[in-house]
Amino acid sequence: MVVASLGLGWRLYQLQILQASELQQKAKQQQTIGVKPYIPRRSIIDSQGNVLATDRLVYALFVHPKLFSLSKEEIAKNLAQILSDRTPQELLEQFNKRDTGILIAADLPEDTAEQIRQLRFDGIELNEKYSRFYPQQEAIAEAIGYVDRDYKGQAGVESSQRNLIKRDSLQFPIRRDGQGTIIPASLPQKNLNFDRLQLQLTLDLRLQRAARSSLKQQLAKYNAKRGAVIVMDATDGSLLSLVCEPTYNPNRYQEYNVELFKNWTVADLYEPGSTFKPINIAIALEAGAIQPNTYFYDDGSITVDGWNIFNATREKNGSLSLARVLQTSSNIAMVQMMSRLNRKDYYQDLKNLGIAEKIGIDLPGDAAGHLKSKEEFTAKAIESATASFGQGFSLTPMKLVQLQAALANGGKLVTPHVVKGLVDTKGQFHWKPTFTNKTVFSPQTSQAVVEMMETVVAKGTGKPAKIPGYRIGGKTGTAQKAGATGGYIPGAKITSFVAILPVEAPRYVVLVVVDEPKGGNTFGSTVAAPVAKSVMEALISLQGIPPSQKIEPEQLTSSP
Repeated sequence: MVVASLGLGWRLYQLQILQASELQQKAKQQQTIGVKPYIPRRSIIDSQGNVLATDRLVYALFVHPKLFSLSKEEIAKNLAQILSDRTPQELLEQFNKRDTGILIAADLPEDTAEQIRQLRFDGIELNEKYSRFYPQQEAIAEAIGYVDRDYKGQAGVESSQRNLIKRDSLQFPIRRDGQGTIIPASLPQKNLNFDRLQLQLTLDLRLQRAARSSLKQQLAKYNAKRGAVIVMDATDGSLLSLVCEPTYNPNRYQEYNVELFKNWTVADLYEPGSTFKPINIAIALEAGAIQPNTYFYDDGSITVDGWNIFNATREKNGSLSLARVLQTSSNIAMVQMMSRLNRKDYYQDLKNLGIAEKIGIDLPGDAAGHLKSKEEFTAKAIESATASFGQGFSLTPMKLVQLQAALANGGKLVTPHVVKGLVDTKGQFHWKPTFTNKTVFSPQTSQAVVEMMETVVAKGTGKPAKIPGYRIGGKTGTAQKAGATGGYIPGAKITSFVAILPVEAPRYVVLVVVDEPKGGNTFGSTVAAPVAKSVMEALISLQGIPPSQKIEPEQLTSSP
């Protein structure tokens, strides 16, 4: 008995002292489980509070034919009356695949699920789950993106801002008894609350719809490949509208080509053509190579390094002021102008504008532009000559908007963005993003160029964008389209129009780009400018922009 007592004492010492921590850990693992409650993603709203994305309860419909108390034909007939996208024959084919666990629909809304419940058929199962829902459908998909079946954000802000949209996940340890049953007393109290913050965007759904409608009409008219509209507040870089056509419905993303999920205004490069001419004039003014009263003589052609350069219209424009250079979109005058700059200095000016850098937008796919090496650019005069009228380098449409905004806001490169911040249900902000800016032009140069651009709309190629009573600066562009392997695609062009308004106090920049319009009369003035006018009319109405000048009765025209 003494020996047995000593042995038992030693064993107790091992269990209670030497192995205590290890055994306690094993007991904890056996007696508790970790519960992760469902935490919905934050809703996304536009600048006016319209819901763009939210989580909703949906139902997965399963059938188990072996449990049917009625005939398969009868059940198929009743379900088909509720599921409008299925015929009785299609349902019968699924019923005959196997005896149990057949998925009929993955995302049924509450009202549809309730109709199915009312049938009270045996062998029908409805499983609850949460799903991301986009009530505006295609209206703003290029900025929002979508959430896939694994509940992961893909494309748009659903991807780039996932850390803001996804609330912190919680895990609670729950005790259970020896049979595995959860002990009610161990459930957490008041720990499942989560914040009610929403991600607000700078985009205005009303302007978005107006821009998309106008763009779609023009794409159909000219049988164009694709198009885009961007509206930016130049004071801070906030985007009021960002439209890409064609687009997709994020609620049914699996039905669309994956190419549509990419926002090409931030991801694809193109040669801006004549819409870059105002930027080049600003560069030349800043360098002191020209003055606001400088004139150039355009005789219709010029030869540089053995290359003959012509105006797009093949016309001779004669003596031109800087404003007339923009009005006529003279390539010849632009070549003469930029040749006054030292090539190295001109190249450095383009570098300083961030042509070859990413812009830092809060959307996925941000692409840096392409600018040739300093050695290649400065080796021959033809490089600076082609750059003078917007060819030989490439950038994204969003980068061009950023550069035009620098003319509108007094010379600062602001960061384009769509995220306004995290806001509560009372409209109070709990977080706002911060962005840097960089001065690239003087206020005097910027305003001078904007006023020159005004003459393009008043007297030049931008007349189709003219709105009575409003001072609008603009520039058309009709550029050749570069091929993937070098050179230009025969007959392919990109038409564009950029506008700044109002000229007396520049604030908004509007860019319209139409890719590969078909037909003989396809220019920036005929294809893109009318869309810009329609968008600006909507912008003026929504923002309450007062007219700059008195509107005479004979100036009033009906809008398309």
